Amino acid sequence: MQFLLAFMLAAPLLGAVAALLPAPPGLKGRSPEQAVLRHGVTVTGVVLAAAIALTVGFDHDAPSRFQATTDISWIPALDVRIHLGVDGISLPLLVMTALLFFLCALYSYFKLPAGPSPKAFVALLLVLESGTLATFAVLDLLLFFLAFEMVLIPMYFLIARWGGAQRQAAAWKFILYTLLGSVVMLLGLLLIGVTADTFDMVALASDNGRGLTHTTQLLAVLAIGIGLAVKTPMWPLHSWLPDAHTAAPTVGSVLLAGVLLKMGTYGFVRILLPVTPDGMATVAPYLGAFAAVGIVYGSLACLALARKGNKGDLKRLIAYSSVGHMGFVLLGIASMTPTGVNGALFANIAHGLITGLLFFLVGALKDRYGTADLDTLAGATGAALYGRAPRLGALLAFAAVASLGLPGLAGFWGEMLALFGAFDPAEGLPRAAFLTYTAVGAFGTLLTAAYLLVVVRRVCMGDPAAGPAPALADVQRYEFAAWTPLVALTVLAGLWPALLLGLTDPAVQQLLAGGTS
Repeated sequence: MQFLLAFMLAAPLLGAVAALLPAPPGLKGRSPEQAVLRHGVTVTGVVLAAAIALTVGFDHDAPSRFQATTDISWIPALDVRIHLGVDGISLPLLVMTALLFFLCALYSYFKLPAGPSPKAFVALLLVLESGTLATFAVLDLLLFFLAFEMVLIPMYFLIARWGGAQRQAAAWKFILYTLLGSVVMLLGLLLIGVTADTFDMVALASDNGRGLTHTTQLLAVLAIGIGLAVKTPMWPLHSWLPDAHTAAPTVGSVLLAGVLLKMGTYGFVRILLPVTPDGMATVAPYLGAFAAVGIVYGSLACLALARKGNKGDLKRLIAYSSVGHMGFVLLGIASMTPTGVNGALFANIAHGLITGLLFFLVGALKDRYGTADLDTLAGATGAALYGRAPRLGALLAFAAVASLGLPGLAGFWGEMLALFGAFDPAEGLPRAAFLTYTAVGAFGTLLTAAYLLVVVRRVCMGDPAAGPAPALADVQRYEFAAWTPLVALTVLAGLWPALLLGLTDPAVQQLLAGGTS
């Protein structure tokens, strides 16, 4: 178990180095480009197999205990340690991350985005995987920061070199926003580490803020929270996200929505809730307010983009939907209750699966039509996308109803639990304010259903005035292979929520109690 976790973090880095080397003659296949893409599929597949083995070997009777731990002194002068471990909170995120990277590598093997060398593409993808996996596995504040920052450069180049129109501007906006947020976050992490005389996240969580004054906790929450809120993204720090998603290649959008956004909310749960509980209690009402506004703002922006004649981009619409969905995650965290935090963690996984699938599907539509413009798609589909490419239309409709939170699918449970948590927040938080946030969030679910149903009606049913249209290439075999796991897991998590909640709930209970329960 200890080896498996360390292997998951190291293998992508070694694979990235190997991807830049010449392929052995016997492994080149039809071309060196094919060989390096196959290498990417192999490495991410091995990492996914290790994640599955880690899940099988995980002691599911003790999900609140850190397992597969490694604790080695790295910088003794600063007491910085290579401390790794996994519990019921991080395990689902590790598995989802490994799965999404494998599916993206598989998809890219058959549909590589236009851009420079495939070697550089695969190497960047693998470095990105190592950084995201490390973020969910490290248990030292400075290591968390390094892993958190490790993903920025690979994602910048994936957008800037393999993206679409306006890719340079979108890439610069992405990296400037996240870097500025990270600078402030580093100051907060250093404040905690220096004041508490340790950077160990387990020791800090067990102390539960007892060694930090209220002022120190509040300053740390504000500083770290800004960096995490940018990555989440929280309204009004979200404006980099729509541009990045619109310009990114398909796999870049999948990974950005499915994995990178989760790093921000994970930091709130793993660091701020247990380490600075008093500071979080002070900030929580304001965090809940921003979350509630984000829910409605994201939905209204999507409704505006979906309206006929507005030339709304479907990728941009889904990006704005992420602002609303992540608002539910932040609202659950702001409640500071086991119910709300469990809902936030569940919504994290559900959003990764469903929005990852949506971006795959929009990428397929853009490949077929040459555009993601909603007015063009609605007019070009003629009588119905259902009639031109029935499987593709059915999958798009499925992903849309899953995203709007249909009971029986994964999107339902996280948002419902987050609203329940806000309805009855932790002791000491203003109940009236959180009741207002609950009402606003519930209204946001109606707006979410409205814009997604408009999208399904326009894209899948088309514009009747456009007349009949010729058949369209339906779902290909490689697309079926890449999308089926996401569909299956969306259904499984919706029908069997205990699969996730059984892992997260004991860990959340202990985390909120300061490691004492």
